[in-house]
Amino acid sequence: MRTANLNGRLVLVFEDGVVDVEKASDGLFPSEPQAIFDCWPEFRTWATSAASADHKRIPLDQRQLRAPVPRPRQVFAVALNYSDHVAESAFDIPSQPSVFTKYPTSLAGPYDAIELPSVVVDWEVELVAVVGTRAHKVAAADAWQFVAGLTTGQDLSERRIQLEGPAPQFSLGKSFPGFSPTGPVLVTPDEFPDPDDLGLGCAVDGETMQESRTSRMIFSVPEQVAWISAICPLLPGDLIFTGTPAGVGGARDPRRFLAPGEELRSWVEGIGELRNPLIGSQR
Repeated sequence: MRTANLNGRLVLVFEDGVVDVEKASDGLFPSEPQAIFDCWPEFRTWATSAASADHKRIPLDQRQLRAPVPRPRQVFAVALNYSDHVAESAFDIPSQPSVFTKYPTSLAGPYDAIELPSVVVDWEVELVAVVGTRAHKVAAADAWQFVAGLTTGQDLSERRIQLEGPAPQFSLGKSFPGFSPTGPVLVTPDEFPDPDDLGLGCAVDGETMQESRTSRMIFSVPEQVAWISAICPLLPGDLIFTGTPAGVGGARDPRRFLAPGEELRSWVEGIGELRNPLIGSQR
């Protein structure tokens, strides 16, 4: 199953168009994309039958897509989760997931313009896992059943704020408005031959900067769900940015950062791509 946020309305996505969930279900399920996570198991059951039903399908205008999960209550992120990124960052391989938070006001859609607040904004393409049902003290072996789906994301990072000071400011440096674009759709784990092995990458103005596979993660999606849920209950609709591979701009020689007028393109195999134009500070 593939769902999307089409101009604020929840839709099912098919090869030949989209189905408006509220209209097709006669109001049984809400039109608001975030609200569906309060009844995710029931929605999954209905959507299975809806796929073969004769519901009206409308053409999909990709540019009308918004963040598939627009208002999560919690947004977690995992740092240093690919060994090649650990090496380029000059750290040791972590023995446990290194978790920080991104604030929900940083979320953006797959085609939204992103304002660069400084000249040291970096890219970090990531697979994003979306929680489907409340998860607390979940075992890794059971974790996939608590995941509603996967989407493509970018963990943009203002490196000066992130790294300066007596203690790093990861959450602030990665939470400027627009610093968490996601999309273009949410895809349930059963749609993939292997949800633990997906290609991902990003390009700046057509030049590929990152390219890897999620099977190279140090801590898999189930391991991350288990680790976080052992401490914090994960709530329906929460996001987990699962880490980025090597190729970030701050680790290059010479260093390279994003600039106004460029386009940041990010993709995950089987999900789709983000195409975010970059603009200068509007202040």
